[in-house]
Amino acid sequence: MLANYECDLHGHTNRSDGNDLPVEFVNHACERGVKVAAITDHDVAPPESVIIDGKKEDITVYALKRGLQLLKGIEVSCETLTDDVHLVCFGAQWEDEFFEELDRFTIKSKVESYKRLVNILRENGICVSWEEVLENNGMTISEEKIQKKMIFELMTKKGYTDSWKEAKLLVKKSPIFNVRREKPNAVDVIQKIHGQGGTVILAHPFLINEEVSYGGARINREAFIEILIEAGLDGIEACYTYDKTSYDGEMQKEEIERYIRQKYGPRGLIISGGSDYHADGKKGVVNPRDIGECGISLEEFNQYSKLTRLLT
Repeated sequence: MLANYECDLHGHTNRSDGNDLPVEFVNHACERGVKVAAITDHDVAPPESVIIDGKKEDITVYALKRGLQLLKGIEVSCETLTDDVHLVCFGAQWEDEFFEELDRFTIKSKVESYKRLVNILRENGICVSWEEVLENNGMTISEEKIQKKMIFELMTKKGYTDSWKEAKLLVKKSPIFNVRREKPNAVDVIQKIHGQGGTVILAHPFLINEEVSYGGARINREAFIEILIEAGLDGIEACYTYDKTSYDGEMQKEEIERYIRQKYGPRGLIISGGSDYHADGKKGVVNPRDIGECGISLEEFNQYSKLTRLLT
């Protein structure tokens, strides 16, 4: 089935918590009729190549041969005290030491905090183990590949919740289970990516807590977004699969898109969109997000020079 949108600027592979190999991601985007797609794995620089017929080939060249323009990006998780502040970054210098440092920092932070979470869950009657999490649906992974979503998936597999989304909300809303891991400051990340000539877009803004802890004070979500805009934020995601994530607000995804467009579009920000595709169908998720389910039109994409320049 063809996608709803020709451009999907938010998606994941098995380099973080997705389930497609990068080459599978590209092939599936092409099957869906998508013209521009982005690989934006969590806290890890994008892939440079794929293996085709036993030979290494540049991933963007391979995608172009199939009729797809591929944007290479990263989704950086920010703000220790506030959930789901994620910055989608494009056009950075991926070989820069910053990304190696981010990778090391993130692995250490995730392993330490997720082990604590697993122990707390077990102490409170949710019998999951670190070894079970690393099995990751029958395929053993190393600790450096651990993602929090894998814990949620295990909780669902063992019958403690009906879905990973329900597990995420259970952990997020519980003072006992909501273990914080150390994350970089969002303003610092914006400045670092801009220093490399990159572009930064705020992902799924309505997954951010309505009340945000920032700089020792409590402020609302809108005030926090204003801080990011003042720091140079380039864009904000409007069209997003809120109906298939842990969003528990009252607005429909179409209402959120209209709100974002009306509030931030006139201010010159890139109004982005993406599915947050993970190929979750491979893990048995019913009605999973698909590439191009949310996004923006090719016409709109072509209006944003900060994005189109990345394809030349």
